[in-house]
Amino acid sequence: MSRRSLLRALGAGAAGATLAGCGVPAAFVEPGDRAGRDSSATDHTLHFANWPLYIDTDDEDESKRPTLDAFSQRTGISVTYTEEINDNDEFFGKISPALMNHQETGRDLIVISDWMAARFVRLGWVQEMDRAKQPNVAKYLDPLLRSPAFDEGRLHSVPWQSGITGIAYNRKKLGREIRSTGDLWADDLRGRVTLLSGLDESFALLMQGNGVDITRWTADDFHEICEQTQKRVRSKHIRRFTGNDYIKDLATGDVLACQAYSGDVIQLQADNPDIEFVVPEEGAELWAESLMIPNLARHKRNAERLVDHYYDPEVAAELATWVNYVCPVPAARDVLASSKDEETAALAEDPLIFPDDAMRKRLAIARDITSEERMDFAKKWNSIVGL
Repeated sequence: MSRRSLLRALGAGAAGATLAGCGVPAAFVEPGDRAGRDSSATDHTLHFANWPLYIDTDDEDESKRPTLDAFSQRTGISVTYTEEINDNDEFFGKISPALMNHQETGRDLIVISDWMAARFVRLGWVQEMDRAKQPNVAKYLDPLLRSPAFDEGRLHSVPWQSGITGIAYNRKKLGREIRSTGDLWADDLRGRVTLLSGLDESFALLMQGNGVDITRWTADDFHEICEQTQKRVRSKHIRRFTGNDYIKDLATGDVLACQAYSGDVIQLQADNPDIEFVVPEEGAELWAESLMIPNLARHKRNAERLVDHYYDPEVAAELATWVNYVCPVPAARDVLASSKDEETAALAEDPLIFPDDAMRKRLAIARDITSEERMDFAKKWNSIVGL
């Protein structure tokens, strides 16, 4: 299941809209009510909830996580690490009853996708981190990720890993290059193109293809891409809408070009060097899945220390070699480049892990869909996709 999980039904979007009410969240928690009693000074433990397969493991013992073990050895803080997040909405449903009722979640650190992180910030369900106690974050966080619209100044969130939603295609089978989103609509790709089905995953790239600045897109921009997409569905130009199953379609050649995630394509390229990933000339969406500290967490200081540990370039580089997503710590590139292992050093030159300057200029973080917009937008998009 994709960590960029799909908003598959109107009900999922409606849940957020119901909580948010008419612009003033019904379950909103005031800043003064978010902090709990921090036991970090006397209780050297921490509960960290993450997605499956999203941290380095030892080659000989998968129960060992070298970067996490190094943190425990250095600080004396024991980390309970659970791979319990399989879907953003599912996890929201799991912990929202506690958060809306001003109760502890039992977790000190969680990782969720940007669009869901935006919901937590709006509801006041996560605490500000003390950057004075996180010198690595302050120094090394990628400037492109420092101030998303949903969390100005990154006060409540820190990217765990990042990625790009762009275009993947089989250059050998297609017989030409793809350089822009508009190239997807050429006649020779009719019936051989797929788009992502999730509203939050799909809309930004399509808007960028229309020349829209996705940091401040409007409702008119959204309705325009809906009309364009609907026409392409009716003409059978778009083969279907997918989750992560686009990987199989692209690998088998049933699809020649598709909307895709950069991290997936790195894995595909290992088996098929003819697969290419493109950041279109008009731009692509840069996204992140972020670390956040829930309200009333009992070990806030310990959690802040763990976040900062992963922003040490040496640690970030070690994690990057395993997960192969866009590293949010650009300084990790020099660490990898200096490796005596040729395969490891080669990762420093991979633009899907460390985007080069030309690519970085075409990346942007999309403005989030607001709670007021979500219900109507999800209903319209899902009717096109067939959800």
